[in-house]
Amino acid sequence: MQDHVDYDVAIIGGGPAGSTCGTILRKYNPELRVLIVEKEKFPRDHVGESQLPGVCTVLDEMGAWDKVEAAGFPIKIGASYTWGANNDSWDFDFVPSDQWNDDPRPSKYEGQRRSTAFQVDRAIYDDILLRHAEELGCEVREEVKVAKVLSEGDRITGLELQPGGTVTAKHYVDASGTVALIRRAMKVEGWEPEELKNIAVWDYWQNADWAVEIGSGATRVQVRSLPYGWMWFIPLGPTRTSIGLITPASYYKETGKTPEELYKCALIDQPQIAELSRNATPEGPIRTAKDWSNVADRLLGENWFMTGESCGFADPILAAGLNIAQSSARDLAYTILELDREEIDRKWLLERYDTRHRANIRQHIRFGQYWYAANSCFSDLKAHCQDIAREAGLKLAPEKAWQWISQGGFINELPGHASIGSFSLSLAKHLVGKFDTSGRSVSSKLKDNNIFRLKIDGVTPAWIGHAENGRIKRLPALQRDSVILPQVGPTELVVNALRTGSDLQTIANALNAQIAKLGMTDADANGLLINCVATLDGLIDEGWVEARYDPKKPKIESLPSLDTIIRPTDPNETCLGVTD
Repeated sequence: MQDHVDYDVAIIGGGPAGSTCGTILRKYNPELRVLIVEKEKFPRDHVGESQLPGVCTVLDEMGAWDKVEAAGFPIKIGASYTWGANNDSWDFDFVPSDQWNDDPRPSKYEGQRRSTAFQVDRAIYDDILLRHAEELGCEVREEVKVAKVLSEGDRITGLELQPGGTVTAKHYVDASGTVALIRRAMKVEGWEPEELKNIAVWDYWQNADWAVEIGSGATRVQVRSLPYGWMWFIPLGPTRTSIGLITPASYYKETGKTPEELYKCALIDQPQIAELSRNATPEGPIRTAKDWSNVADRLLGENWFMTGESCGFADPILAAGLNIAQSSARDLAYTILELDREEIDRKWLLERYDTRHRANIRQHIRFGQYWYAANSCFSDLKAHCQDIAREAGLKLAPEKAWQWISQGGFINELPGHASIGSFSLSLAKHLVGKFDTSGRSVSSKLKDNNIFRLKIDGVTPAWIGHAENGRIKRLPALQRDSVILPQVGPTELVVNALRTGSDLQTIANALNAQIAKLGMTDADANGLLINCVATLDGLIDEGWVEARYDPKKPKIESLPSLDTIIRPTDPNETCLGVTD
């Protein structure tokens, strides 16, 4: 091995963020010299096994989805919770279980599988992705540590490796997870909400019973409350299951119990998890990790970037960790590719990456704070939850909670979707309403109004960046203060429809006419119309559209269902699925 080697990109960390970044770089520019340095030898276990559907979109672009599917991981169609003001049990599904097509596996990334996720054994999953990056031409060095980050001012000049040697690169990427080697070396501060300083304690089990099995390997993650935290139950394969406990670090210190003692108590105290693991055998040893939500003050410097959990971490209650990690790594790869082309303004590219992903993590943290504040089951932690609500400036009223959680906007740089972090706008709204003690929901302004007027006076032209097919496209947008309104995708269709008239019937007719001209299949056209409805709802919430009711105008009684299915476990409960 040479003592000194130059690379185009040096990536610290071979987990999903590092592998994704390296793969996307090499896919779109096979000439790049990409190094991935990983301190461990894969395969190795890692926590964070439950995905959201957005991960699969990234896997498909990487060319790795078929490999992951071939591994036979359980298909995640949703989650089952014991959570909320009444501590009731309820499910939400990405695909309704009664509409699930039990196709043979391995299957293709099409149809219903585009709406699902995986529950992955990280030892296997991470190894698949690292080997895939290697196949695409990344140089992978395992069992090699970065002993020191060399720097001058805000510029990295090299990486000292252990057992020896130094590497230099044009770009440096910190994908080292919570270790955050570059973040620490460059002394990047961050925000850590006091109320979400938790610890995780978990083990892997053999032969636990699945709570539900739907068709050929589809299931739901189980999330169950305790007075002092919550537990996860995630089947990872035919015989292996991850079972873990999340509890506040303050509670752990107060009890004086060891992590093992806390974990054993939780397995007894949570009846549903106790029943599922009754005949199972733990692999051991019990693992522990610090689980502190945080977001960095900046994600980049003169020639270095952070991606994945080095950027920040959002509480695992939302199962968004892999989605945040791999989507940010994909976007970083696109950013580096464009920086090398020197065709787009460097400052704009850097600001876009930094602002976009810090806002994404912060939204997930706010959502996590609300989840904890809204759970009356934490009887021993009432002060903990009250502090969260107090910091949020809300009393769990859904409208106030929604305003707080949604800071950062819904209609952002994802032109195809109105979303909060990793979640569709409709799902996020109905979860907020689900947790409210009064039983109210965050209302869709579309239900109660029939006149909608576009409000774009005083806005200025702007650009957004849409990453697709290896390029970041600069797309037209409007800007008011820090809020951006894309003029592409569903947003463009909705704005065009609003220009034709202000009553809902005229708007609906204009949307249908525009979509009909696109020549899409019925299923795709219906999906686009659903996104348009969610986008209009988001435009109202963000102040781009004024909504009111005119008694002289008819209301449309039926709008296309939004993309959320939330179903109570108790058949006597009211279904919260959207049926506008």
